[in-house]
Amino acid sequence: MKTLSLAIAVVSLTATPLFAQADQSQSTQPAAAPAEHQAAQPSVPDADTAPCVKEAVTENGGQSDRSDDKHAPGKASTHMFGVLPNYATVENATAVTAITTRQKFRMASLNTFDPYVYPFVGAVATLNRTYGPGESGYVKQYAASLADNAIGNFLTTAVLPSVFHQDPRYFERGSGGFFSRIAYAASRSVVTRGDSGRAQFNISEIAGNGMAAGLSNIYYPVAERTVTGTLSRWGMQVLWDTLSNELKEFWPDVRQRLHGR
Repeated sequence: MKTLSLAIAVVSLTATPLFAQADQSQSTQPAAAPAEHQAAQPSVPDADTAPCVKEAVTENGGQSDRSDDKHAPGKASTHMFGVLPNYATVENATAVTAITTRQKFRMASLNTFDPYVYPFVGAVATLNRTYGPGESGYVKQYAASLADNAIGNFLTTAVLPSVFHQDPRYFERGSGGFFSRIAYAASRSVVTRGDSGRAQFNISEIAGNGMAAGLSNIYYPVAERTVTGTLSRWGMQVLWDTLSNELKEFWPDVRQRLHGR
């Protein structure tokens, strides 16, 4: 939690309100334009059934990895502050394409098995000594924390989003006042985008972490397999994901400041 507090403090000190950006990608159609001259609006394909989705999964939230769009809208850095995995974030998106089930599992894998995850889990295991003191207790806690992270990631990013046709990515707002962006980022724990593009209740996040907390009773000590213990683990994971959304929202601002832009 000390690491999280430090990261949030950095964001609070460096993030500044951004002015709303004008949408330059659309042009005004004449009011009397004939129907045959109006461009048809493309429909968003279903992520599980539409084979026409060709967008390759990369380390940038499912965006294409062509060398000529390195700075294109939608690209996001793969690590926040150089260490925190950030494989499911979309920045400055002007158009959103639904992603496939395979892409969702790919994102979950990248966020779970990133090399920086292991020392981070080690720090968590140091603070949370459920299995008692000593080397044996630490090893057991490390294994439990690693399992918590992996199960939670796959349930909230891959399994349930595939079942309920939801998009697990975080879409950065990037504009508006500081506090409105904080509220937006926090709300993404309960509101998400469906594969159809419509806003939905984020059952993948809420139910996914609840299922992960329940499954953890298989390997946690008997004393922790209580309703209180289970709800505590569920609540802490939702809280962490909410704080992670805050970091994802303001990390582009911090990154620009660090780069002197």
